[in-house]
Amino acid sequence: MSSEQHLPFAITVEVRDACLCLHLQRAARAVARRFDAALQPLSLTNGQFSLLMSLNREEAPSIGSVSALLAMDRTTLTANLKPLERRGLVKVSIDDCRQTHAAAEIDPGRTGASRRGCSDIWKQTHAIVEKLLPRANCEELRVDLRVLS
Repeated sequence: MSSEQHLPFAITVEVRDACLCLHLQRAARAVARRFDAALQPLSLTNGQFSLLMSLNREEAPSIGSVSALLAMDRTTLTANLKPLERRGLVKVSIDDCRQTHAAAEIDPGRTGASRRGCSDIWKQTHAIVEKLLPRANCEELRVDLRVLS
């Protein structure tokens, strides 16, 4: 290996210790696992819960507006809607202008949980996660994360 191709181990350590992307990804995965475990009794993942909450509006939102809110491309969003639609949790429709809309259809008899039950689990888990950050001002953290997104 030539000296031009050699990357000093010190650079690896610097990235490990300082890389915001790495630390945000690791934290996001850990938080996601915590919410996945909490929502597991409802047979929902944290991503599915977020998607269902993003659909909870007065009018069925367009796929474009949901994909913008979740920072997800339309193709990925459509793929994530399909299993929820098969379970009867989401209804996807196309309006007269050929715009696709999706609406949450949580039925307590079908899912074993109401929208309120889902949000109660979220609130409890969210409170636990915030307590794990004793030095953080969580509101400032949310503002800073929104700036990045």
